[in-house]
Amino acid sequence: MWFVTPVRAQLSPGALSRAHRQLDGVTRCGTCHDFGVGSRTFKCMECHGEIQSRVQTGVGFHSRAYRTSSSQADCARCHMEHNGEGFALIRLDRKGFDHLAQTGFLLQGKHREQPCQSCHTERRIPMTARAEVKVKDLNRTFLGLRQECTFCHEDQHRGQLGAQCTRCHSQEAWKPAQGFSHSGTHFPLTGQHQATACQKCHGPKPGVEKAQFSGLAFKTCQDCHTDPHRAAFRETGFKGSCESCHTTNGWKSNVPSAGFNHNTTKFPLTGKHAERACQDCHKSSDFRRPIAHERCQACHQDPHGGQFAARTPGSDCSACHTDSGFKPTRFDRQMHSHTAFPLEGKHAALECAKCHEPRGRATLYVTGKRDCSDCHSGAHSGEFAEAPYNNRCHLCHTVEAFQTTTFSAGRHAQTRFALTGRHVSVSCNDCHKPLATDGAAAAWRQYHFSSESCDTCHADPHRTRLACETCHTPAQWKEVQPFDHTKTGFLLAGAHDVKCVDCHKPPGPVFSTARNTCSTCHATEDVHAGQFNETERREECSSCHTPLHWKSGDFNHERTRFPLDVAHRNVECGKCHKAEISAGAKMIRKYRGTPIECVKCH
Repeated sequence: MWFVTPVRAQLSPGALSRAHRQLDGVTRCGTCHDFGVGSRTFKCMECHGEIQSRVQTGVGFHSRAYRTSSSQADCARCHMEHNGEGFALIRLDRKGFDHLAQTGFLLQGKHREQPCQSCHTERRIPMTARAEVKVKDLNRTFLGLRQECTFCHEDQHRGQLGAQCTRCHSQEAWKPAQGFSHSGTHFPLTGQHQATACQKCHGPKPGVEKAQFSGLAFKTCQDCHTDPHRAAFRETGFKGSCESCHTTNGWKSNVPSAGFNHNTTKFPLTGKHAERACQDCHKSSDFRRPIAHERCQACHQDPHGGQFAARTPGSDCSACHTDSGFKPTRFDRQMHSHTAFPLEGKHAALECAKCHEPRGRATLYVTGKRDCSDCHSGAHSGEFAEAPYNNRCHLCHTVEAFQTTTFSAGRHAQTRFALTGRHVSVSCNDCHKPLATDGAAAAWRQYHFSSESCDTCHADPHRTRLACETCHTPAQWKEVQPFDHTKTGFLLAGAHDVKCVDCHKPPGPVFSTARNTCSTCHATEDVHAGQFNETERREECSSCHTPLHWKSGDFNHERTRFPLDVAHRNVECGKCHKAEISAGAKMIRKYRGTPIECVKCH
């Protein structure tokens, strides 16, 4: 019996999605796949020209997400087909989406608060871009948007100021236009013009819908103001303009000499200078005589005693003061950032008087203090005065807080004592304790030690002269590393191959005072009933026995008073050294006092 499998099931890995279902069928595979020799390739860009154009021009999300490849196989990394009609080809993590990194358009201010669909909607897509979008429902696409403000927002200026709205406005709010400065226009605002409302000049005028921001006439005062003199000066032949006698500070704020514009000179009169009488500067009637004015000190006494004399002409006093008055000074914390000592961290919150002690005209502003030690007393009692630190506090501390140190375990590895094992988890204060001076703890802690050995911080529980690292490691105290007992002069062999605590017993344990004689440890019972404890002929157990075996037959009889000859060598020990009852009523074998005369045995 034959079972026929459909040809489609043999060739297709699965049904296409709803978007591509018109391409389903074994005869349509070549529409998307290229069956040439080599790795698999796709033809996605042949249909999706809108994506190809963005990849080629480097615009939008796909230009950043797509990894350029002639095979176009990278499309399948995000859009996987043959998973059925219900499978979503587009997957987007909106919460984790980085709009700047992945599209090139940074969301700021009000834009950051908007939901995606407020911008990515059909009504925001221009007609010129709709034809290339494949998605029928334009409310479901992210393509087609332009980054210019006017494609989403109405141009309130009706094209008068161009399309670069961000030159004046920000994404935080339409008003105020923080980026706009009238000083950058052809008509900088001075005097009372600065207090005039914008509508006074730009409208909109009655009966006109839009305000006028370009094309305004402003060459002469009469373009906005009527002539209160009714052309009387023109009739007298005076060819000067209104500015010849008046200033923008006010109609009645005329210049010292009617008809003369002091602004045409090298020293325009502004601020307090405009209030001075001509004779205050021009001592004689000769107005053509040059007057020194490049530096303020040419007319004014230097109240700072030459502290700022090194400044370039024209920027000496004006860096902090204005001609509107010597006080208040314009020098603030922001300006302090341009000095040799910017105010950062804790310094930014200090009052000026903390560093510049008020002394009237004798107040010192140029202190010459740059290093921490110039103002702060040494908190470490001179421990870091030498190289490589040289009292450079910034190597470990920041201006944010003294207690928050930047000295890390990695930096500690560069010292003579690298932190390893259990030392890594120990708090700094556990080792670096307050110094003791005259019986009292000092305010500073000790960081430099004369020795890095263990007994500098740890008491020696063994009362030995051996270095702790001979047996122990910083990783764990109770896990000792192998110790060569031959260095002590007492070889561990035979029955002596026991645990350390069997000989070096608590409390302690004591190692340096441990004895190496047999009777020290094996003195609980004298099996020889004191035969070898005589004062004159005292002998240790090791004279006859070895740690390998107590009953060893290796005793050398030749060193006794009765060397064994040929016949005696084959005699058992017990034949001569007989057992007898000792004074303690115990049966022992007699060694000392054994007769050596022949007649005693034979």
